[in-house]
Amino acid sequence: MRNAQPIDTVKWVHRDILKPNHYNPNSVAPPELELLSISIQEDGWTQPIVVNPDMTIVDGFHRWTVSGQLDVYRLTGGMVPVVVIEPTDMSSQMISTVRHNRARGIHGVLKMADIVERMLNGGVQVSEICRRLQMETEEVYRLANRKGIPRTALIKDAQWSESWVPK
Repeated sequence: MRNAQPIDTVKWVHRDILKPNHYNPNSVAPPELELLSISIQEDGWTQPIVVNPDMTIVDGFHRWTVSGQLDVYRLTGGMVPVVVIEPTDMSSQMISTVRHNRARGIHGVLKMADIVERMLNGGVQVSEICRRLQMETEEVYRLANRKGIPRTALIKDAQWSESWVPK
């Protein structure tokens, strides 16, 4: 038999009682925050925010941040899912934050190119990919180009940045 785990007791609390920590080294750019907001709006809350007993956020600061946006707030009336962990001291709490951040891995370009290829081949429009994944049009074109798609009819009017000219 397994031991009880924090995920066994997800609680819904109002976002206003949560407190950000002062040491999180992770930051997210505005486009990724918007992507997180879209994710919660389209998929719902799929991961709880991790807090300590005094409601200080250990992991999930960015989920908490977007929960204050009106469209996300309205989904649950400002309520957010949390699980409580009990770090033994501040060092353990900071270590937990860093582990949560680093354990997410990296986003692979080649696998993303495969996803873009499958979506385009499935009839998803470039504009929809851009909106729902918060990507720039040129980013979609470059990923598609990695798979050879621009040589097909899917992306026939791609315009590339003229940021530099090779000599």
